[in-house]
Amino acid sequence: MLPEPDAGALIAQTDLLLDSHLRVTGRPLLADAPADPRARAEALFRAPFVVVSHGIEADPVFNYGNASALARFEMTWAEFVALPSRFSAEPVNRDERARLLAAVTAKGYIDDYAGVRIAKSGPRFRIRRATVWNLIDAAGVFRGQAATFAEVTSCE
Repeated sequence: MLPEPDAGALIAQTDLLLDSHLRVTGRPLLADAPADPRARAEALFRAPFVVVSHGIEADPVFNYGNASALARFEMTWAEFVALPSRFSAEPVNRDERARLLAAVTAKGYIDDYAGVRIAKSGPRFRIRRATVWNLIDAAGVFRGQAATFAEVTSCE
């Protein structure tokens, strides 16, 4: 079930995530995506891999995290979409994250990112083979950045 009352915004964000991923990488993010917009949003929200995105603020804030992301980061929807995305990494890893995002901005996407992230209660985890891409709408307007990953190992 999609978080309410954000269902309309989630449907629009889902379409941006799916369309821009396909446009930038040439690969679908969600195999066999349903034609119905709400069903498509539900499918991505319930996907067995993490999908997150942030906007274009000066200090970008997460604007999407699917159920896998919320579980991995140990947050509710409300907590996650209020979090500046830089706080998903510990301070010692934020410079590395900033370099990554600059490279994605310049190249459009990368598909071999690895790094350490931190959950709300403190455990660190390493992500591997993450794809990070620019969110570009159908008009060619930059709308933020997104990431997806499935490979996670504990750092503890």
